[in-house]
Amino acid sequence: MYELETSFDPLSATVMTVVPGPARRLIDLQPTQLAELPWAELEDGPASMTRRYSGLSLDLGDFNLRYTEADVRHAAAKYGAAVAHAFSMYRHLLAKSRWSIEVEVSVDETNSVTTLLEHAYMATQMNRLGMRWVAFAPRYIGDFEKGVDYKGDPRVLYESVVSHAKIARAFGPYKISLHSGSDKVSIYDLIAEATGGLVHLKTSGTSYLVALDIVARFEPALFRLIYTASRNAYRDARASYLVSARLEKTPECEAVPGQRLVDLVSEPNSRQILHVEYGAVLRSQDEREPSQLWYAIRDVITARSEAYEGALASHIGRHLTPFSKASTAAGGQR
Repeated sequence: MYELETSFDPLSATVMTVVPGPARRLIDLQPTQLAELPWAELEDGPASMTRRYSGLSLDLGDFNLRYTEADVRHAAAKYGAAVAHAFSMYRHLLAKSRWSIEVEVSVDETNSVTTLLEHAYMATQMNRLGMRWVAFAPRYIGDFEKGVDYKGDPRVLYESVVSHAKIARAFGPYKISLHSGSDKVSIYDLIAEATGGLVHLKTSGTSYLVALDIVARFEPALFRLIYTASRNAYRDARASYLVSARLEKTPECEAVPGQRLVDLVSEPNSRQILHVEYGAVLRSQDEREPSQLWYAIRDVITARSEAYEGALASHIGRHLTPFSKASTAAGGQR
C-alpha cells in the first residue's frame, strides 16, 4: 500500500484579495477568476457549476450548508484549480502505479481558513469526478506552525473540526488530517473527540528533532555545526513554511554553554529553525547525496540507540496516547 500526499496552494494559482484577521474572508471576486479556471480538467463550466450549487442545501444532521451564487463562485475561484490538480495527479497514479494507492488531499498551507462551504465544495467536486481519497487537510482556524504547540483558541478549533468531520463522514467517509501536527499536545484530546478517531496525525520532522536532542546531549560540537547551518539557511527558507521564529531571538552558538545546548531544541524560536532547516543540514550542496552532517548524526544515534529509542518512544507516545484513548473508548461503546 502506497500513500500519496498531494498538497496544493490555491492562492498561488488564483489571484484574489484576502482580508487578514480571524475571519480571513474573500472579497473582490472578478469574473476573470472563474473564466481562467481549468474547466476542461474539471469537466465542467461556470454556468453549469453555478446552477448546480446555487441554492443547494446540504443536510449534515444538526446543521445545513446552503450555497448562494456568491458562495460557490468564491469556493470555485479559491479551490477549483486545486481540485483540477488533485484529480490530474489521481488519474496519473491510477494509470501508472503498480501498487494500491491512497490519496490524501491537503490545502492546509494557505493564508485563508477553509470554510465549511469550501470543504464541501471540494468534496462534492472530487466525488463528481470519481476521485477516491482517504484523508483531507483543510486550513484550520488558528495557526499550526512547525515544531510548536497550537496557536489559537482550542475550543473554537474544536467546534470547527466537529463540523469538518461531519462533512468528511457525509461525503466519504474519510479522515480529517492534522498537518504540522507534531507538538500540538494541547489539542490532541479535543481533536480525537471531534473526529471520533477518524483522523490522520502528521508528525513529519519529529524524529529528526529527537535525534538533535540526542546529538546536543552527547556530541555538543556536532550540534553546534548543525545549529549554525540551520540559522545560516533560515532567512531564505522561512518563506516556504508557516513559522514565526525570529532569527534575532536565537543566540549565536558560541554564546551558549555546552550544558545549555539541549535547551535550543525545545526553545520555540530555535526549535522551529532547526525543524524547517533539516534540508540544509542533511543534504549535500548538489542535493544528490546525504551531507557529512547526515552521516555524523546517523553515527551518533546508532551509537546512542538506547537513548534515542527511549526519547523517541516517549515523544511519539505523547502524540499517540490521546488518540489511542479515544479509539479504546469508541470501541467500548460499540
